[in-house]
Amino acid sequence: MATKNHTLGFIGIGLMGQPMTLRLLAAGFKVNVWNRSANKLNAVAKAGARVCDKVADLVKSSDVILLCLADTTVVENLVTEQIMPHGSAGKLIIDLSSIAPEATRQLAARLNQQCGMRWVDAPVSGGTAGAEQGSLAIMAGGDEEDIEIARQVLQPLYSRLTHMGPVGSGQTSKICNQMIVSCNVLVIAEMMALAKQAGVDAAKIPEALSGGFADSKPLQIVGPEMASEQFEPVKWRVKTLLKDLHMAADLASAQGSAIPMSGLAAQLMQLHGSRGFLEQDPSTLIKLYRSA
Repeated sequence: MATKNHTLGFIGIGLMGQPMTLRLLAAGFKVNVWNRSANKLNAVAKAGARVCDKVADLVKSSDVILLCLADTTVVENLVTEQIMPHGSAGKLIIDLSSIAPEATRQLAARLNQQCGMRWVDAPVSGGTAGAEQGSLAIMAGGDEEDIEIARQVLQPLYSRLTHMGPVGSGQTSKICNQMIVSCNVLVIAEMMALAKQAGVDAAKIPEALSGGFADSKPLQIVGPEMASEQFEPVKWRVKTLLKDLHMAADLASAQGSAIPMSGLAAQLMQLHGSRGFLEQDPSTLIKLYRSA
């Protein structure tokens, strides 16, 4: 079946959901949308999305339902209370959110048992820039047949989609991704604060390190922002990294594994968040070190 014959439903039109929806519309997909805050739907509605007043309407009129939501609790509540009662066999959920692997497995099993719907967990990495440019990295978990649908439906969004294993594997892989990203951003903030205090022109550091072993996408994104102390617009949030680090701790505990570096990162992120930065961009982490 040609996947552009699928009608998509997109739930969660936020920092990531809006640019992803716009790219799907530009690629020729029919997209139904719903968001808790309806005022965030203006841009996608103008681009051709059909706004649904209720999740039930979106579920009934969509073949593939994409979720891009804040955390495990939000996904669980939405699926059990608003999707499951109206779902039917043959429909597929692709969850782009970053949530707990075990909750993902349990939700997928319940959904299939209750109404016959299938599940792919497909958390993304690349931030708002990746969503806007269609260059996201996607780590997917699910059956091969469903992964193939996800590959085609999500094609406008990614430069790479990797099938990591059964349902839940994508979420586990995203936790691994976030462990690296979080520790990286924290040490970049530590380094930039030290460089400034030592009299180095910190604005030159990302360029100076470009292409070397210390280079990274986070350095090239947050480094200039930390150097200039320009923290707007917010492209991702401290609370998102903190949520993912907490999931890493839970996963490590369940596996009997030690994650001392990520554990320290979670403590530092928590400290920064407690000072009023939970909703702010992680580039503000330089303030954590400058205030020390």
